[in-house]
Amino acid sequence: MKNLTLALDAMGGDHGPHVTVPAALQALKFHTSLNIILVGDKTEIEKYLSQAHSAELSRIEIIHTTEVVTMCDRPIHALRSRKNSSMRIALELVRDGKAAACVSAGNTGALMAMAKVLLKTLPGIDRPALVSCLPAMTGKPVYLLDLGANVSCDSETLFQFAIMGSVLCEAVHKKSRPKVALLNVGIEAIKGNDQVQQAGQILQHTDQINYIGFVEGDEIYTGNVDVIVCDGFVGNITLKTSEGIAKLLVHQLKRGLNDGFFVRLLSKLIAPRIQDVLSKMNPDHYNGASLIGLRGIVVKSHGNADEAAFLQALNLAATEAKRRLPEMIKDRLESILLDINS
Repeated sequence: MKNLTLALDAMGGDHGPHVTVPAALQALKFHTSLNIILVGDKTEIEKYLSQAHSAELSRIEIIHTTEVVTMCDRPIHALRSRKNSSMRIALELVRDGKAAACVSAGNTGALMAMAKVLLKTLPGIDRPALVSCLPAMTGKPVYLLDLGANVSCDSETLFQFAIMGSVLCEAVHKKSRPKVALLNVGIEAIKGNDQVQQAGQILQHTDQINYIGFVEGDEIYTGNVDVIVCDGFVGNITLKTSEGIAKLLVHQLKRGLNDGFFVRLLSKLIAPRIQDVLSKMNPDHYNGASLIGLRGIVVKSHGNADEAAFLQALNLAATEAKRRLPEMIKDRLESILLDINS
């Protein structure tokens, strides 16, 4: 990795510096060419830097601010009234070219509103989309978007999401012509609302996108599709339901492994394998949703992420910055629109 700087909203999320700062130190250990700007209350941040090695401290900069966007702030209020907040200043560092990406575990609506105003959308993109990856039976991740940034979408917006999701999959996983599908209530052409059907018609005539049609909810985790597109209302419910089911399965598995002497004995013998399975089922293993379609890189972490989960979000931001994701989306969109209009 070449020298790269991330701007971190150190105060965002449920735990603030208690999680964000130790995760930042871990990221600096893994990425020797990484620099991190911690934005937030300097006194609070420095509490978690006291045990850090000089090698990591030399690549940290602190920008002091005591204002924080709370989880209760409405997006418009945060945009107008939190101009000295850790979230806004972290985004401004990306806008001004002082950081390659911003990572925050703060208020999603506020982050969306601020990012759209400060960073602007790419040419040809109407709305940014929140996208993350989910586990699949094949062992390869499946990208789902939008996850809640846009509750309702027209067909053109869904089409733009399909392009962005395809490029993201190519950039992060270097997968050629990833399979793209629209999430629907059936796979038949007559199923679904007008927006989904119209988006399908557009994608069918877009050669540069490997569109395979509609998929239903039970296809999400098979791995037969790389990118699944839907509006934010459907996507957010799908994501939260998936996280709930994953937690239920982990809970049931743990309880079952403590049921009886011989089962407990067997579980100890295969403990490493069990731990690996539980880790892969844990939603935190996939923490980090990208707000794509902007002229800069923004990664949203779960608000209640622990240190390991927040580190995943930092790793994702570094990967996207290294591969210059916004430029890739911009170039691909220009190429596709040129084909459509020719």
